[in-house]
Amino acid sequence: MSGTRFQLEVNPQLPERLGRLDELANNLWYSWDRPTRTLFARLGSKLWGTVGHSPKAFLKRVDQNRLDEAVTDAAFLGTMARVLSAYDNYLTAPSREHGPHMPEGELIAYFCAEFGFHESLPIYSGGLGILAGDHCKTASDLKLPFVGVGLLYRQGYFLQTIDGDGRQHATYHDTEFDDLPIKPVLRADGSELHVKVKMLDRDVEVKVWKAVVGRIDLYLLDTDLEQNSPHDRDIAHQLYGGDRTTRIEQEIVLGMGGVKALAEIGLKPTVWHINEGHAAFLILERMRQLVLAGMDMPAALEAVACNIVFTTHTAVPAGHDHFAEDMIRRYFEGCCTDMGCDIAALMALGQVHGRGDFNMTALAIRGSRHHNGVSEVHGEVSSQICAELWPQIDPTENPIGHVTNGVHVPTFLSDMWHETFDRILGPGWSQRLTDAQVWQQIHQIPDHMYWSVRQLLKSQMLHLVRHRITQQHMRSHGSEAHIDRLMRLADPENPNILTIGFARRFATYKRATLLFQNLAWLKQIVSDPQRPVVFIFAGKAHPADEPGQALIRRIAEVANMPEFMGHILLVEGYDLRLARRLVSGVDVWLNNPVYPLEASGTSGMKAAINGVLNLSVLDGWWAEGYQSGREHENGWAIKPTSSAYDHGIDESRRDYEEARTLYELLQDKIAPLYYERGAMGYSPGWVSMSKQSIASITPRFNSARMVGEYVGKFYQPAARQWHRYSEGNFAAARQLATWKTKVRAHWSHVTLRRIDEQQRRISFGSSVRFAVAVRLDGLAPSDVAVELLFSRPNANAQSRPPRPYRLAYQGPAGSDGESLFTLELTPEVCGKIDYRMRAYPHHELLTHPFEMGMMVWL
Repeated sequence: MSGTRFQLEVNPQLPERLGRLDELANNLWYSWDRPTRTLFARLGSKLWGTVGHSPKAFLKRVDQNRLDEAVTDAAFLGTMARVLSAYDNYLTAPSREHGPHMPEGELIAYFCAEFGFHESLPIYSGGLGILAGDHCKTASDLKLPFVGVGLLYRQGYFLQTIDGDGRQHATYHDTEFDDLPIKPVLRADGSELHVKVKMLDRDVEVKVWKAVVGRIDLYLLDTDLEQNSPHDRDIAHQLYGGDRTTRIEQEIVLGMGGVKALAEIGLKPTVWHINEGHAAFLILERMRQLVLAGMDMPAALEAVACNIVFTTHTAVPAGHDHFAEDMIRRYFEGCCTDMGCDIAALMALGQVHGRGDFNMTALAIRGSRHHNGVSEVHGEVSSQICAELWPQIDPTENPIGHVTNGVHVPTFLSDMWHETFDRILGPGWSQRLTDAQVWQQIHQIPDHMYWSVRQLLKSQMLHLVRHRITQQHMRSHGSEAHIDRLMRLADPENPNILTIGFARRFATYKRATLLFQNLAWLKQIVSDPQRPVVFIFAGKAHPADEPGQALIRRIAEVANMPEFMGHILLVEGYDLRLARRLVSGVDVWLNNPVYPLEASGTSGMKAAINGVLNLSVLDGWWAEGYQSGREHENGWAIKPTSSAYDHGIDESRRDYEEARTLYELLQDKIAPLYYERGAMGYSPGWVSMSKQSIASITPRFNSARMVGEYVGKFYQPAARQWHRYSEGNFAAARQLATWKTKVRAHWSHVTLRRIDEQQRRISFGSSVRFAVAVRLDGLAPSDVAVELLFSRPNANAQSRPPRPYRLAYQGPAGSDGESLFTLELTPEVCGKIDYRMRAYPHHELLTHPFEMGMMVWL
């Protein structure tokens, strides 16, 4: 048909009695409250699926007649009343007396490049975004004074299809912002709030939107405005899209634009949290503003850094964002002018010794005083990776700590468990997520009831998997008969086959194909007629990651081999909905990364809280979560045979040995236990282990514990430092900056000399005197701390750190300008003791004793 096609959208009008549905649709509380989502689905399940489970988009398209019918539907109105009652109670309930809290007047600003709350707000790609979403949801649950700041992308991460040969195809769709649960931020006069961000020789106009997440607000920055050039409109067009120019411009908008946006809104954070290095340019913007107000650059750095928390999420040095010097020079020439510094001084904030590029992690660390990795292992790895930033400090003592990630239980715990826990644990269980005693009651659930829930979850998962695989194969002209053949072992009506899931980003270090090291052995395992096994794979590879896409092709290749058909399933279109089904429905969750490259991982936590058993390399969170022993076992561990950082490592040998462990566990432990069924139709040993998974992992690896740790370890100290440093026109920040300048000028000439007579043996109860002469080269004795460290020979510094004793200043050590420091000590233990002596800069205003990275050893 010829002629121009025009479009018109007719939106229904909400009847007055249903008016608060609009309020529910515009608060992301629905992303973790299933009754709210179910309420919308009741008005039209088919449309609900069509609009991607977006309440706001649903209300724009639902039939007017259906809304009018709902007004007289007593059952619907009753359900709506219960949902609204729960919603109102959530928003107005008082803070818990003993929970994590921040003092009155504090505000935490949390910056991240992506946020994953729900599929209806597609501004995330994977784990980093989901974690950021969980962090925000938990801040809302805990009633913290908290705002998030991110970018609003027209195109979130891509939609994935996989063809018959295993080739991944990426499709991007522009999002209609009117369909998202967001609204423009308005000024007092009703106009939209925009800020200007300097970009080379031009100003980029940035519009600020707001999403409501329970009790907290998330501000999103948008450059797709008519006032901007086509290039600038595209800055925030695609999540992680474009070239290095796009990347630096996105990060400038996020970091510098985010600071300006909060100021324009009238918010004054007392704590700033940079979640991964993408937002680190906020450090420069905050410094720039202070310098323009009359402060010098070193003092501005101290003032800014004291209340910034930086969380790093990568365990690979190459994974840290970096930009060429000429690019930084061009983009930050104006910033240098405003700060009264040359480009070399600004570059120094982001350079690592011997390398000329500008490293965003280095900037984030130098511009913050609170740093952490996201698991115990990752904290240690990050300390090693970033050791150059504190060159004289042993990595075990440098300022990088850790807060192990956690997951938002209300989001990822299945509905069926919510109902079961209400009956068994009591209605208050969701308010006591970190109480280990509450979770021990899991063992009181009758085995048959527990197994029934697990099987229902598995059936639910298999229905979705079958639906996705059917779409996948019908698009490639597959037949119903072939689909039935593929799914014969993954039958939703008879979910009794051991099913193992592997779903995550396809990156090479995650080793999705480790399972295929020995196909003959794998065939023995999966094809055992008495104990068959099914593996379900899902995940995306970045469109620019060819090795990652090759993993998908290899999985498809093996899945199509006759001997593995139906035993290896590859599901396309990995998204949050499929992820929720998989982590709650499979029997075992497989994860086999190269140690120690898994920073944390959270999918295994989501699986564990639903009773799924983990089979994983002892890396990331699982190194802390795994329990062994007959009474306490909660999964299976693959012990790493080597580290990715070991010199001369034979990677093929490592993979061979770890694959062998994987096969042995599958064949000798996992399959036999699962199929050890009696007359009751389930394995009591499996049920017991599954219960222990929930009981041991839920109280430790939930986001309430995680955010509580951030409050205690970082947010409260950061806020205290801010008030201390900013008081009296930033007198403390200026004082500390001046002192650090003095210390840096003299430190290279500081030396230690022992002047006591060394004793090699004493009797228990006797004392020993230590005396050290310190050449301070113009520094005052109060500028240094002199310490003696006691430890057992060959003790592990991580598990048994040395015990420090402070030496006291006694006056001059003679006529040559040295200062005398002494200690009289009575050892409290017998046996051999190692001891060492050292000196390092000391000032009461330092946030971390070793933040200057300077130390001299005797």
